[in-house]
Amino acid sequence: MNLPYKWILFDADDTLFSFDAFAGLKQMFSGFEFDFSLDDFSFYQTINKPLWIDYQDGKISAKELQNNRFIPWAEQLKVDTSTLNSAFLNAMADICKPLPGARELVDGLTGKANLGIITNGFTELQQIRLERTGFSGAFSPVVISEQIGQAKPHVSIFEHAFSLMGGPRKQDILMVGDNLHSDILGGINAGIDTCWLNHHGAETSQGITPNYQVASLAELKTLLLG
Repeated sequence: MNLPYKWILFDADDTLFSFDAFAGLKQMFSGFEFDFSLDDFSFYQTINKPLWIDYQDGKISAKELQNNRFIPWAEQLKVDTSTLNSAFLNAMADICKPLPGARELVDGLTGKANLGIITNGFTELQQIRLERTGFSGAFSPVVISEQIGQAKPHVSIFEHAFSLMGGPRKQDILMVGDNLHSDILGGINAGIDTCWLNHHGAETSQGITPNYQVASLAELKTLLLG
């Protein structure tokens, strides 16, 4: 079967790689002799989630997001927010694993399509994670929002990727991601086909309609490769 796409662009967190933020935070805070609980995580998310929305909407920078989410704990532990953020990203790199089916999918697509990554994640985590999982040679380009100053769903991060890809026809590109707003709406706004990796059977919203929808990377592999 000939692939209908010459380029397949992936999100990273919860698309190719597991992202268990609670486990990472618990491991990170243990290094500061702080027992991070589920209640702490719920409080963290009340700070973290709105910051991510502001970051995706271009209202704050990556640095502001990374630092502001740790302000209450920095004050309590008397350390810099940047210290906590770096420790968290290192912990996430330590516990990261490819999602089920990721390696088989990448292996199956290698040589049949060009593979790239567009991520709103942060440089300090992305590069280490690609190396540790053995994926560093599989994806080019790897476009990280922190490095270009715009986050998905902004069209400019996709256009930056397209320029690094040599300007292929948009009908030859597929964007795959788990986030309906940043990945799917971003791809639609950029004029390319999209595939929503809908792990949990969520409903589409806000009139965002992907071209394809799959529940797992194994299902995506079947869709693309038969």
